Amino acid sequence: MATPTLRAVRAGFPGIFVGGLCRPGIDELLAGTDFFDELHVERAAGVMGPKFIAAKVRPRRYDTALLLTNSFSTALTVRIAGVPRRVGYDRDARGLLLTDRMPAPKRPDGSWEPVPAVRYYWALAERFILPASRVGGAAFGPLELGVTPAQDGAANHVLARAFPGIDLSRGLAILNPGGNNPSKRWPADRFARLAAGLVRASGWAVAVNGSPKEVELTRDIVTAARSVLGADAARVGDLAANGITLGSLKGIVKRSGLMVTNDTGPRHIAAAFGVPLVSLFGPTDHRWTTIPTRPEGPETILLAAPSLPESEAANDHPDRCAIERVEYERVWAAAEPLIRAGMEPSKTPHG
Repeated sequence: MATPTLRAVRAGFPGIFVGGLCRPGIDELLAGTDFFDELHVERAAGVMGPKFIAAKVRPRRYDTALLLTNSFSTALTVRIAGVPRRVGYDRDARGLLLTDRMPAPKRPDGSWEPVPAVRYYWALAERFILPASRVGGAAFGPLELGVTPAQDGAANHVLARAFPGIDLSRGLAILNPGGNNPSKRWPADRFARLAAGLVRASGWAVAVNGSPKEVELTRDIVTAARSVLGADAARVGDLAANGITLGSLKGIVKRSGLMVTNDTGPRHIAAAFGVPLVSLFGPTDHRWTTIPTRPEGPETILLAAPSLPESEAANDHPDRCAIERVEYERVWAAAEPLIRAGMEPSKTPHG
């Protein structure tokens, strides 16, 4: 969700050396893009973590640090590294470590305003970094990612293992039933029913995605969907059980025609590649993660409590906004037209 801001910085200052500091995994996500001339991939561990990372960053002699994270440790790291200008949001007790501060938006009751992360990052850069290089206050662009040849090859390998003997040229849909917070997960039995329904309606293959920690979840969904599909059972595949990585996931998402997902990271990957989305939101407010989509990849957002007033946040109503309140019929009504559109002769899966 930072990529529109990264693109503006890259485009706004031709010839400048731009480095990035990120934790392991983000480098794999950003591989295939040209935002940075160098990525420092580090994880701050322990009390001395910021000092060790600062020592590795200091030789580059950066003159400005744009801190898109809210953490105290990142501000401390760039301060120790001797970066003279440090731009960030004044929160989490780090204000004195910043040279250019911006207050984070709050609601009247003092809680954080549910501002989309894309806009949150952009506002900071626009105020302190971008005005000198931009004219007319242009709006931020879409999410943006790339895929390296190695990641594409890894995607082919995972798909071959997940769908042995299956011709994927007819189409591919992805279901993303996981999430770091179990309360954000739409019920597994509904994902299984949806997988079977999509296969029957389209003849597409349906990939069930998950992290290594979600192998049991994806296995249960795939098993349940296959149990009712008979001869088409092999058209439902398990990515988590077949070596999916962040890089190979990008390659698979890029060539997909639909994703149905909880509020979790792969949703943003799909938006970056223009893949049509059906996104399900339960007890977390969708406004935190509202994202720009591409014309070829519309997004349908289904809320557990669509009548909740805008003055209130879903996070404050865990029962009323429970993910189970998103009915199967609403999800099917959103997904079915998208997969039908992808079956039109003039349209083929992405990639």
